[in-house]
Amino acid sequence: MTKHVHGGNIYTYKNCLDFSANCNPLGTPESVKQAVRDSLEYMKDYPQVGYAPLKKAIAEYEGVASESVICGNGAAELVFSLCQAVKPKKALIPVPTFAEYEQALTSCGCEVEHVLLREEEGFSLQDSFINWLHRDLDMVFLCNPNNPTGISIDREFLFRVLRVCREMDILLVVDECFLDFMEEPGRYTLKAQLSRYHNLFLLKAFTKRYAMAGIRLGYGITENTELLDAVTQVTQPWNISVMAQAAGIAALKETAYVEEGRQMVFREAKYLKEELQRLGMEVFPSEANYIFFHGPENLFEICVEQGVLIRDCSNYSGLRKGYYRVAVRTHEENQELIRAMRDGTTKAAVAHAEVLKEEEQA
Repeated sequence: MTKHVHGGNIYTYKNCLDFSANCNPLGTPESVKQAVRDSLEYMKDYPQVGYAPLKKAIAEYEGVASESVICGNGAAELVFSLCQAVKPKKALIPVPTFAEYEQALTSCGCEVEHVLLREEEGFSLQDSFINWLHRDLDMVFLCNPNNPTGISIDREFLFRVLRVCREMDILLVVDECFLDFMEEPGRYTLKAQLSRYHNLFLLKAFTKRYAMAGIRLGYGITENTELLDAVTQVTQPWNISVMAQAAGIAALKETAYVEEGRQMVFREAKYLKEELQRLGMEVFPSEANYIFFHGPENLFEICVEQGVLIRDCSNYSGLRKGYYRVAVRTHEENQELIRAMRDGTTKAAVAHAEVLKEEEQA
């Protein structure tokens, strides 16, 4: 595996039930699908530059000014655009975390410093992280809750990091793409701090909340108009397709759907954690719509043989073979995941025992 292999590779593992991508377990809302179908009439036309209706809808949803919103071809594009706009010489990220932060930083020649999140500390960000902040840094990336661990960053600690970053003139980029699936997202978002901290940029996406990974639509929020102008200057003018704009506007109306998906995640995450522990896995207290755990080094292959695709996390910086992430899906699908792991590991154990027996007899 390489750093830039991701989950959701259903094209290679065609007959597998996909637990490797973390989207709303309810699937894409029908209203979003219909909006995409209706938008096909405009396929011959260029998308609307500036995507004003989409920005307006996002701003109303988030309770911010539309002038503070910028959209991207997924949140990942905004990560790259930010780095190209800022041209940081030195940046800091904790690891393991989303690989695109480092990829985007190194693509513009930035030196990246790492803070290792340790298993013995529950993969959580420690107070000592503050000591890693220094005036030579241009950017810091944080993911809350973190990907792939699902571990959140305490709100008060985030405020401390934000204050120190402002004092040292460091741009703090906080990825909040998975906040929607936490029980109290309002406790963790830094949205209310945007007016006070112009060194703050928040990343969000439609991908997880509305199961729209194939559409590619994300957005950023900041009140730093100079930064927004700079990012716009390095972004192609038609980066948001007609279909993506229509899908986004329709999705933002699906409030009941979002809450139903959240409640399903809360129930099913508890079930999955308990069942994975019964199977002997070391389960970490993930708070997002996915579970992070440690298990047998060959579990990925075992699950594929059973028709289930999980996320092998060994290609994340700071992790090794044996760490995995699974999405929280419907109860029936989660039962299938547990069955696949149970049957697969039992079959593998029997096969291993037979090999040992043959070796002894030889």
